[in-house]
Amino acid sequence: MTDIAARLLPRTARRSVMRWWRTLTQRPRVGAVDFGDLRRLQPISNEWGFDRGTPIDRFYIDRFLTAEASAVRGRVLEIGNAAMTRRYGGDRVTRSDVLHAADAAPPVTIVGDLAQGQGIPSGAFDCAIITQTIQLIYDVHAVVRTLHRILAPGGVALVTVPGITRISRYDMDRWGQFWCFTTRSARQLFEEAFAPANIDVTAYGNVLAATAFLHGIAAEELDPDELSRPDPDFQTLIAVRAQKEP
Repeated sequence: MTDIAARLLPRTARRSVMRWWRTLTQRPRVGAVDFGDLRRLQPISNEWGFDRGTPIDRFYIDRFLTAEASAVRGRVLEIGNAAMTRRYGGDRVTRSDVLHAADAAPPVTIVGDLAQGQGIPSGAFDCAIITQTIQLIYDVHAVVRTLHRILAPGGVALVTVPGITRISRYDMDRWGQFWCFTTRSARQLFEEAFAPANIDVTAYGNVLAATAFLHGIAAEELDPDELSRPDPDFQTLIAVRAQKEP
């Protein structure tokens, strides 16, 4: 990096680039860490970053669902509302269903519990979009069995779960928040119901993204390249694509 900068950049630009490079590659000496705005006992945002822009986990969810958009087709099930079904499925979707555990008002079309599975038809859905949900259900093993049961042959479950995260106090106080995941735990969980060859698991995040997410710093406040560099030791969001056998 030093040799490249010396050959290609004027001196003033070279100094700026090298300062930036040192912040990425060199560790400050013990006792000399500059915490800046992060030296605080409360997060910068208590709204996950919604009040500042796009939350970090939502940035990664968009990356995942954009890459898997072709699977959002036919009859699609989503939790809470149909926003992602519409956004990523468009005119490929022939029927949209919305599942909620208790609320029967529109846009909810099915009242049911993913763990119990009651009220959710078997073999009915070509796609199920389950984002940031199953960590709120204690019996995650039953959830995966339900997902396999309700998918049509060849149907796809698109699931995201948290890795490094804060507690959602709203959910914790109402029904509980039980789990965080790793790529290994997510894969092993889904292999209880889906064929291993039909499961793809992806981790998003790095130490900077995880730190920003915990503080509620928005995705727009980081460079896309900083968000896009994965570090398997700092898994901020885990995404699972699981397909039922044809």
